[in-house]
Amino acid sequence: MPKNTNTPGHSRLTKLNKLTKQHRIALAGVATLGAAALAFSAVPSDAGTTTSDAASSAHVAYSSEPIKGVKASVTDQLAGASVKTEAIQAKADAKAAKAEADAAAKKKAAEAAAKKKAEAARKAKKAASRSTERVKLQPVAATTYANNLNGWINHALAIMKQKGIPGSYNGLYKNIMRESSGNPSAVNGWDVNAVNGTPSIGLLQVIQPTFNAYHVSGTSTNIYDPVANITAAANYAADKYGSIDNVNSAY
Repeated sequence: MPKNTNTPGHSRLTKLNKLTKQHRIALAGVATLGAAALAFSAVPSDAGTTTSDAASSAHVAYSSEPIKGVKASVTDQLAGASVKTEAIQAKADAKAAKAEADAAAKKKAAEAAAKKKAEAARKAKKAASRSTERVKLQPVAATTYANNLNGWINHALAIMKQKGIPGSYNGLYKNIMRESSGNPSAVNGWDVNAVNGTPSIGLLQVIQPTFNAYHVSGTSTNIYDPVANITAAANYAADKYGSIDNVNSAY
Protein backbone atom coordinates (compact mmCIF):
# COMPACT_ATOMS: atom_id res chain seq x y z
CA MET A 1 0.00 0.00 0.00
CA PRO A 2 1.32 3.37 -0.74
CA LYS A 3 2.39 5.52 2.19
CA ASN A 4 -0.31 7.98 3.27
CA THR A 5 1.18 11.52 3.18
CA ASN A 6 -2.01 13.28 4.01
CA THR A 7 -1.32 14.13 7.62
CA PRO A 8 -3.90 16.23 9.38
CA GLY A 9 -1.70 19.37 9.50
CA HIS A 10 -0.59 18.98 5.96
CA SER A 11 -4.19 18.43 4.83
CA ARG A 12 -5.32 21.68 6.50
CA LEU A 13 -2.47 23.67 4.96
CA THR A 14 -3.30 22.26 1.56
CA LYS A 15 -6.92 23.12 1.98
CA LEU A 16 -6.09 26.70 3.04
CA ASN A 17 -3.78 27.13 0.09
CA LYS A 18 -6.57 26.05 -2.15
CA LEU A 19 -8.81 28.99 -1.10
CA THR A 20 -9.88 30.79 -4.17
CA LYS A 21 -8.90 34.41 -4.85
CA GLN A 22 -12.52 35.42 -4.51
CA HIS A 23 -12.64 33.94 -0.98
CA ARG A 24 -9.54 35.86 0.08
CA ILE A 25 -10.96 39.21 -1.16
CA ALA A 26 -14.21 38.60 0.68
CA LEU A 27 -12.35 37.78 3.91
CA ALA A 28 -10.12 40.87 3.61
CA GLY A 29 -13.18 43.10 3.12
CA VAL A 30 -14.90 41.69 6.21
CA ALA A 31 -11.78 42.18 8.39
CA THR A 32 -11.18 45.75 7.18
CA LEU A 33 -14.72 46.98 7.84
CA GLY A 34 -14.67 45.56 11.34
CA ALA A 35 -17.53 43.15 10.76
CA ALA A 36 -18.14 40.25 13.06
CA ALA A 37 -15.61 37.47 12.80
CA LEU A 38 -16.70 34.74 10.48
CA ALA A 39 -15.86 31.12 11.12
CA PHE A 40 -15.20 29.26 8.05
CA SER A 41 -13.74 26.00 6.78
CA ALA A 42 -12.07 25.74 3.50
CA VAL A 43 -13.76 23.62 0.96
CA PRO A 44 -11.22 21.87 -1.20
CA SER A 45 -11.69 21.76 -4.92
CA ASP A 46 -10.74 18.08 -5.01
CA ALA A 47 -13.49 16.07 -3.26
CA GLY A 48 -11.54 12.83 -3.48
CA THR A 49 -8.83 14.00 -1.04
CA THR A 50 -11.23 15.12 1.74
CA THR A 51 -10.55 13.41 5.09
CA SER A 52 -12.88 12.80 7.99
CA ASP A 53 -11.73 16.07 9.62
CA ALA A 54 -12.71 18.00 6.51
CA ALA A 55 -15.99 16.12 6.28
CA SER A 56 -16.95 17.22 9.76
CA SER A 57 -16.28 20.89 9.01
CA ALA A 58 -19.27 23.05 8.21
CA HIS A 59 -19.47 24.43 4.76
CA VAL A 60 -19.43 28.27 4.49
CA ALA A 61 -21.15 30.00 1.62
CA TYR A 62 -19.32 33.02 0.21
CA SER A 63 -21.11 35.84 -1.60
CA SER A 64 -19.65 37.25 -4.75
CA GLU A 65 -21.66 40.50 -4.35
CA PRO A 66 -19.52 43.56 -3.38
CA ILE A 67 -20.15 45.17 0.00
CA LYS A 68 -22.15 48.29 -0.69
CA GLY A 69 -22.78 51.47 1.28
CA VAL A 70 -19.81 51.47 3.65
CA LYS A 71 -17.17 53.04 1.47
CA ALA A 72 -19.71 55.31 -0.20
CA SER A 73 -20.88 56.58 3.18
CA VAL A 74 -17.34 57.43 4.32
CA THR A 75 -16.59 59.10 1.00
CA ASP A 76 -19.80 61.10 1.23
CA GLN A 77 -18.94 62.22 4.74
CA LEU A 78 -15.43 63.26 3.70
CA ALA A 79 -16.83 65.07 0.68
CA GLY A 80 -19.35 66.88 2.85
CA ALA A 81 -16.68 67.90 5.33
CA SER A 82 -14.48 69.13 2.48
CA VAL A 83 -17.31 71.20 1.04
CA LYS A 84 -18.05 72.70 4.45
CA THR A 85 -14.35 73.54 4.98
CA GLU A 86 -14.16 75.15 1.58
CA ALA A 87 -17.30 77.17 2.33
CA ILE A 88 -15.85 78.39 5.66
CA GLN A 89 -12.56 79.27 3.97
CA ALA A 90 -14.37 81.09 1.17
CA LYS A 91 -16.37 83.06 3.72
CA ALA A 92 -13.19 83.96 5.63
CA ASP A 93 -11.47 84.98 2.38
CA ALA A 94 -14.44 87.15 1.41
CA LYS A 95 -14.45 88.81 4.84
CA ALA A 96 -10.71 89.46 4.64
CA ALA A 97 -11.08 90.85 1.13
CA LYS A 98 -13.89 93.16 2.28
CA ALA A 99 -11.84 94.36 5.26
CA GLU A 100 -8.89 95.02 2.96
CA ALA A 101 -11.11 96.90 0.50
CA ASP A 102 -12.64 98.97 3.34
CA ALA A 103 -9.18 99.81 4.68
CA ALA A 104 -8.02 100.82 1.21
CA ALA A 105 -11.12 102.99 0.74
CA LYS A 106 -10.59 104.69 4.11
CA LYS A 107 -6.93 105.30 3.32
CA LYS A 108 -7.85 106.76 -0.06
CA ALA A 109 -10.50 108.99 1.52
CA ALA A 110 -8.04 110.18 4.19
CA GLU A 111 -5.42 110.94 1.56
CA ALA A 112 -7.98 112.84 -0.52
CA ALA A 113 -9.09 114.86 2.54
CA ALA A 114 -5.49 115.66 3.47
CA LYS A 115 -4.76 116.72 -0.10
CA LYS A 116 -7.87 118.91 -0.17
CA LYS A 117 -6.94 120.50 3.17
CA ALA A 118 -3.37 121.16 2.00
CA GLU A 119 -4.67 122.70 -1.23
CA ALA A 120 -7.07 124.94 0.70
CA ALA A 121 -4.24 126.04 3.01
CA ARG A 122 -2.02 126.74 0.02
CA LYS A 123 -4.73 128.83 -1.65
CA ALA A 124 -5.42 130.73 1.57
CA LYS A 125 -1.72 131.45 2.02
CA LYS A 126 -1.43 132.58 -1.57
CA ALA A 127 -4.48 134.84 -1.21
CA ALA A 128 -3.09 136.32 2.00
CA SER A 129 0.23 136.92 0.28
CA ARG A 130 -1.48 138.70 -2.61
CA SER A 131 -3.48 140.80 -0.17
CA THR A 132 -0.29 141.79 1.68
CA GLU A 133 1.40 142.66 -1.59
CA ARG A 134 -1.53 144.84 -2.60
CA VAL A 135 -1.34 146.66 0.73
CA LYS A 136 2.39 147.19 0.29
CA LEU A 137 2.07 148.35 -3.28
CA GLN A 138 -0.94 150.54 -2.75
CA PRO A 139 0.34 154.06 -2.15
CA VAL A 140 -1.14 155.99 0.71
CA ALA A 141 -3.11 158.81 -0.80
CA ALA A 142 -1.67 162.07 0.39
CA THR A 143 -4.18 164.54 1.75
CA THR A 144 -4.42 167.50 -0.50
CA TYR A 145 -5.43 170.94 0.65
CA ALA A 146 -6.85 173.80 -1.34
CA ASN A 147 -4.51 176.65 -2.11
CA ASN A 148 -6.57 179.17 -0.17
CA LEU A 149 -7.00 180.40 3.38
CA ASN A 150 -9.22 177.48 4.37
CA GLY A 151 -6.76 174.97 2.93
CA TRP A 152 -3.75 176.66 4.57
CA ILE A 153 -5.39 176.66 7.99
CA ASN A 154 -6.44 172.97 7.75
CA HIS A 155 -3.00 171.97 6.54
CA ALA A 156 -1.35 173.88 9.40
CA LEU A 157 -3.74 172.26 11.93
CA ALA A 158 -2.77 168.76 10.69
CA ILE A 159 0.93 169.54 11.20
CA MET A 160 0.27 171.15 14.59
CA LYS A 161 -1.57 168.00 15.70
CA GLN A 162 1.40 165.82 14.73
CA LYS A 163 3.81 168.10 16.59
CA GLY A 164 1.61 168.57 19.67
CA ILE A 165 1.08 172.30 19.12
CA PRO A 166 -2.28 173.50 20.51
CA GLY A 167 -4.69 175.64 18.50
CA SER A 168 -8.06 175.59 16.76
CA TYR A 169 -9.39 176.63 13.41
CA ASN A 170 -11.24 179.58 14.92
CA GLY A 171 -8.21 180.70 16.95
CA LEU A 172 -6.03 180.76 13.83
CA TYR A 173 -8.68 182.30 11.61
CA LYS A 174 -9.49 185.29 13.86
CA ASN A 175 -5.82 186.20 14.38
CA ILE A 176 -5.02 185.85 10.66
CA MET A 177 -7.89 188.13 9.70
CA ARG A 178 -6.83 190.75 12.27
CA GLU A 179 -3.13 190.66 11.36
CA SER A 180 -3.16 190.34 7.53
CA SER A 181 -6.75 190.00 6.32
CA GLY A 182 -5.72 186.62 4.89
CA ASN A 183 -2.93 187.96 2.64
CA PRO A 184 0.19 185.74 2.84
CA SER A 185 2.32 188.47 1.24
CA ALA A 186 1.37 191.17 3.72
CA VAL A 187 4.29 193.20 5.19
CA ASN A 188 4.04 195.81 7.96
CA GLY A 189 6.48 198.56 7.10
CA TRP A 190 5.57 201.15 9.73
CA ASP A 191 5.50 199.48 13.22
CA VAL A 192 8.39 199.33 15.63
CA ASN A 193 9.58 196.07 14.15
CA ALA A 194 9.84 197.67 10.73
CA VAL A 195 11.71 200.62 12.28
CA ASN A 196 14.14 198.12 13.79
CA GLY A 197 14.64 196.49 10.40
CA THR A 198 12.62 193.36 11.07
CA PRO A 199 9.15 194.01 9.64
CA SER A 200 6.25 191.71 10.42
CA ILE A 201 5.55 189.38 7.49
CA GLY A 202 2.86 186.96 6.29
CA LEU A 203 -0.54 185.78 7.46
CA LEU A 204 0.22 186.11 11.17
CA GLN A 205 2.77 188.93 10.83
CA VAL A 206 5.81 187.10 12.18
CA ILE A 207 9.24 188.74 12.21
CA GLN A 208 12.17 186.79 10.80
CA PRO A 209 14.00 186.15 14.11
CA THR A 210 10.80 184.71 15.64
CA PHE A 211 10.09 182.61 12.55
CA ASN A 212 13.62 181.20 12.66
CA ALA A 213 13.40 180.39 16.38
CA TYR A 214 9.96 178.69 16.21
CA HIS A 215 10.09 177.19 12.74
CA VAL A 216 8.31 173.80 12.61
CA SER A 217 10.30 171.03 10.99
CA GLY A 218 8.76 169.62 7.84
CA THR A 219 7.49 172.99 6.65
CA SER A 220 9.04 175.47 4.27
CA THR A 221 11.84 177.75 5.52
CA ASN A 222 10.31 180.60 3.53
CA ILE A 223 8.59 183.02 5.92
CA TYR A 224 6.06 183.93 3.22
CA ASP A 225 4.87 180.30 2.90
CA PRO A 226 1.32 180.32 4.39
CA VAL A 227 1.56 176.98 6.24
CA ALA A 228 5.11 177.63 7.52
CA ASN A 229 4.09 181.11 8.69
CA ILE A 230 0.98 179.84 10.52
CA THR A 231 2.71 176.91 12.28
CA ALA A 232 5.67 179.04 13.40
CA ALA A 233 3.36 181.72 14.79
CA ALA A 234 1.16 179.08 16.56
CA ASN A 235 4.31 177.48 18.03
CA TYR A 236 5.46 180.86 19.33
CA ALA A 237 1.99 181.67 20.77
CA ALA A 238 1.85 178.24 22.54
CA ASP A 239 5.21 179.02 24.17
CA LYS A 240 4.25 182.55 25.25
CA TYR A 241 0.47 182.33 25.80
CA GLY A 242 -0.39 178.64 26.00
CA SER A 243 -2.21 178.62 22.64
CA ILE A 244 -2.92 180.78 19.62
CA ASP A 245 -6.52 180.68 20.84
CA ASN A 246 -5.49 182.86 23.78
CA VAL A 247 -4.16 185.67 21.54
CA ASN A 248 -6.69 188.42 20.89
CA SER A 249 -4.40 191.29 19.90
CA ALA A 250 -0.91 192.00 18.64
CA TYR A 251 1.52 189.59 20.21
